[in-house]
Amino acid sequence: MARLHLFDLDGTLLHGTSAPVQISRQLGLEAETVALDQAVGAGLIDPPEYAQQVYALWASLTEAHVVAAFDGAPWLARIREVWAEIREQGDYCAVVSLSPSFFVERLTGWGAHAAYGSRFPAVPFAEPVDPAGVLSAAAKVLIADRLCEQFGVTRADCIAYGDSSSDKDLFAAVPISVAVNADHHLSALSTHSYIGMDLWEAYELVRHAR
Repeated sequence: MARLHLFDLDGTLLHGTSAPVQISRQLGLEAETVALDQAVGAGLIDPPEYAQQVYALWASLTEAHVVAAFDGAPWLARIREVWAEIREQGDYCAVVSLSPSFFVERLTGWGAHAAYGSRFPAVPFAEPVDPAGVLSAAAKVLIADRLCEQFGVTRADCIAYGDSSSDKDLFAAVPISVAVNADHHLSALSTHSYIGMDLWEAYELVRHAR
C-alpha cells in the first residue's frame, strides 16, 4: 500500500521562520510580520485576519520579491532528495500550509505531488484576498482527506510532519507523525520527534514505518 507524506511549511520545511516573514523581508517589513506571526500563534488573531494584514503589507509586492524570498529562505537540507526517494518508493508527498498559495505552490517544482496554501490573488495584487480561501488547522485535515482520495490511500496510510499548533488536528487524524523542530506541546502529540536542519534525518525516523 502506498503512503502519503504530508509536510507543513512554516517552521517545518522552513527553519525557524515563515513564508510571510521571508516575503516581508524583501520589502523591509520583516518585524511587522514577525509580530503578526506571534499574534496568530498566540490566538490573538485568526488566520483570515492574519491574511488580510499581510496582504495590506504587501501592496508593492512583485514576482521578483517572491522569487528572492523563496530562493533565499532557510530551507532544511535535502528536501528534494527526500521527495525523490518518496516518489521512487511509489509513495506520495504533499505540502499543506496556511501560508500564501503563490509561495507554497512553488514546491511542486522540487518534487511535491501537490502543494496547497491559503488562496491569495496573483502577484502583483489586483484584487483582494478572500477570507474564505484562507486555510486553518481543520482545513489541513480536509485537504489531507481530498489528497487521500486523489492518490487512492486512506488516513491510515498517512505520515504528517509539522511544528506548531496548526498541525495538531492533522497529527490527531493520522497514525504516524514527526514533530520537526517543534515545541513540547506538539512533540507530546507526535509519534516521533526531530530537532535539526536536515529533512532526510527526520524522514529516516519513519522511512520504514507502517
